[in-house]
Amino acid sequence: MLVLGIESSCDETGVALYDTEHGLLAHQLHTQIAMHAEYGGVVPELASRDHIRRLTPLTQACLHQAGKTFADIDAIAYTQGPGLGGALLAGASFANALAFALNKPIIPVHHLEGHMLSPLLSDDKPDFPFVALLVSGGHTQFMAVKGIGDYTLLGESIDDAAGEAFDKTAKLLGLPYPGGAKLSELARLGHSGSLHFPRPMLHSHDLNMSFSGLKTAVLTAFNKIKAETGCGEALPEQIRHDICREFQNAVVDVLTSKAEQTLQQTGYKQLVVAGGVGANWQLRQSLSSLPGVHTFFPPLAYCTDNGAMIAFAGAMHLSSARPTGSFNVRPRWPLSQIVK
Repeated sequence: MLVLGIESSCDETGVALYDTEHGLLAHQLHTQIAMHAEYGGVVPELASRDHIRRLTPLTQACLHQAGKTFADIDAIAYTQGPGLGGALLAGASFANALAFALNKPIIPVHHLEGHMLSPLLSDDKPDFPFVALLVSGGHTQFMAVKGIGDYTLLGESIDDAAGEAFDKTAKLLGLPYPGGAKLSELARLGHSGSLHFPRPMLHSHDLNMSFSGLKTAVLTAFNKIKAETGCGEALPEQIRHDICREFQNAVVDVLTSKAEQTLQQTGYKQLVVAGGVGANWQLRQSLSSLPGVHTFFPPLAYCTDNGAMIAFAGAMHLSSARPTGSFNVRPRWPLSQIVK
């Protein structure tokens, strides 16, 4: 069965073809980073309009890459939510219209489930069960994954997600959009130990997390350093790098500690890390060094939003495919609504 996957939840337009016998055949991705950089963040209306422009040529390019035609498609999967309403509608409209024209079934996919299953696209893939750490700009959650559709929420951030804290801290430091990735790059140049930021909820005796207070601690230190040095907004480069490093150290320490606790409580020996922050170099190093644990990451190309993860998740839910008809999107769609 050949499944076409459509992803348009935010600022990436992704299209992919997944074959249930031969695996991923093709994927195409367009990022809107350059367009949104001028505004310092995602502009929803611009994102929606750009998805509309990109979906048809990306789909055609994907079919050409795979050596397939529209007639070869057996089902179409699309991101139903969560995400930006207009952006989701662009992808949902395209997917449903195409499915109607081809008389093919349609499969709505939860965006986070796509991320959670994306490491299964790798050659080195986990077996069920495993612990999944979903860590992105909008979500930081630990899930017990016993099989496709069999998920249990174990812990999550009670305020800012880790990726959101990265982006907000980067903006505070005057780093260009997308700030989180730039902060991670500068952290390589920073010195550990020159500053110290708190590790929120590190000893909370549960699996929940909090990153809002960490962001506030950076703001406090930032203002204190400016007052002491009299440098205004132009912090010395090394101090800025040191702030980036210590902030990243704090986030990684919390995520690593909570991951270890989660694995101990479940007794699982496999950890899957998915979502945009899963590309962070220091987090990868730290989680890969957990003793007695096999840690899996999706390829870097599948850490950000992409059509491959939606096509794969759709293929795993072929039994729930339905005829086209009325459709809706779900900008707010808690993962808890698809877990047991």
